[in-house]
Amino acid sequence: QVQLVESGGGLVQSGGSLTLSCAASGSIFRINTMGWYRQAPGKQRELVATITSASRTNYADSVKGQFTIFRDNAKNTVSLQMNSLRPEVTAVYYCYADRTVFTDGRLAFDVWGQGTQVTVSS
Repeated sequence: QVQLVESGGGLVQSGGSLTLSCAASGSIFRINTMGWYRQAPGKQRELVATITSASRTNYADSVKGQFTIFRDNAKNTVSLQMNSLRPEVTAVYYCYADRTVFTDGRLAFDVWGQGTQVTVSS
């Protein structure tokens, strides 16, 4: 089974920046799409950004121009650079992998990390 471990969350002042990182562990051959979702208190989990193994990206409209997603296929990592942070983006941020192919041919689908808290103070 693939495991996703996030890091980089924390408390930052409004206008500040954070970079979240997520590392996938296991004997991985390829992960198709990786991404970040977030869930604020009392709200549903929502898409932040995704990136395919070919580096095609997709962003929520609310973060376009502010957040940048990038990945390292060789290291099976995905990161999210977040700039000009506002209190409204306070949430738990989750790393996601849609389809993982292991070196022995096994597959794993829809794997989530445990989440990392991002809190932006005003």
